[in-house]
Amino acid sequence: MTILFRLTLFACLALWLWECASPDANAREGDVLLAKVYNKSLYLSELEGIVPPGTSPDDSVLLVRAHVQRWVRDQLLMYEAERNIPKDLNIDKLVRDYRASLVRFNFEEQIIAEKLDSLVSENDLRDFYEHNKDQFQLENTILKCQLIVIPYKAPQGEFNRLWYSKNPADAERLRALSKQWAKEALLDTDRWHRLEEVSALLPRGTLTSENVAPRREGTLSDGDFRYYYRVLEVVRGKETAPFEYAREQARAILLHKRKQELIERWKEDLYQQELRRQNIWINQ
Repeated sequence: MTILFRLTLFACLALWLWECASPDANAREGDVLLAKVYNKSLYLSELEGIVPPGTSPDDSVLLVRAHVQRWVRDQLLMYEAERNIPKDLNIDKLVRDYRASLVRFNFEEQIIAEKLDSLVSENDLRDFYEHNKDQFQLENTILKCQLIVIPYKAPQGEFNRLWYSKNPADAERLRALSKQWAKEALLDTDRWHRLEEVSALLPRGTLTSENVAPRREGTLSDGDFRYYYRVLEVVRGKETAPFEYAREQARAILLHKRKQELIERWKEDLYQQELRRQNIWINQ
């Protein structure tokens, strides 16, 4: 805060404090007392950084007032919370335990960053998936599909021709035309989508869990847009997710298992090392 800005802010605050008849305004020499809650005091010097440089004096006072109001309410809450601490609650132990957990977590993350092999091969993923399919049950229906949503001013004749064409070259032309005109376009035939995401792009009821099925397709209009859709594959909820859909989940599970195993090995190695150095004694 520049000296000029600080003086201006002090002047505005002084006027505000005078209007509010704040008690003990000179309790700390050279500072301004902004608020008190029981034995807790808030001074202007503690608000460094609250008011951004360049803020007008009027806005500065508003920001400070808002901060003071939040501070007062927080202090009242803390006062009541401390008054109502259960007698059997050991705050010091909770603080020590929380600090220990933070220190331990930080150190474990450091070990993981230094020692974890995060490269998971496709064979590892496939093997894990095949032996743990029960972990990859779908909650909702997924599907592979193609879908295009175009406005009426788009060249519908060309879209119709390319959409129904069996020529592989036309698939690229359809992508290019969709990029130019389509409001929505799902044309990757290898990608799985959640049914609710796809059905939200179509008029209500077009694709539902009751009617979705492979080879279901159609074109329709709703007055504003023309829709083209084609369902290629479907896997329903409660069934096992296909490997391509489950790949990233499998990778995450494998890496989590590796992290746990790495930490457990490191802890055991440390234990054995300190046992040999006779830095551990256990009363048997």
